[in-house]
Amino acid sequence: MITIASLIVFLAFYTLYYTSKRAALSYDLGFEKWMQKNPRQTKITGLLLLLSAYSVWLFTQSLCCGTFMFFIQLMTIGSLIIILKPLKKVNSIALLLLFIIIALLEFYYY
Repeated sequence: MITIASLIVFLAFYTLYYTSKRAALSYDLGFEKWMQKNPRQTKITGLLLLLSAYSVWLFTQSLCCGTFMFFIQLMTIGSLIIILKPLKKVNSIALLLLFIIIALLEFYYY
């Protein structure tokens, strides 16, 4: 569940990052162009994803712990996207491998 919440937070922050006018954006994939051309729908989608990630955290943890972990995760993932995306270090293959490894570790320990 933590891995799913992490993936949802990443997708939410990534969609909200692409609505920024000041960010250095690259258009490697087709949906990135769509996100830049339709900022209103993208912002709504990003906010709904953040809300769903928060609800997953509340479902898995208590109110205080879930809120605390959600904000820690949001700050960490947001900082990594802001720092690494302009350097073109964020690609889909690396992210897929990272989330698979994290999911396997989560299933192994729980």
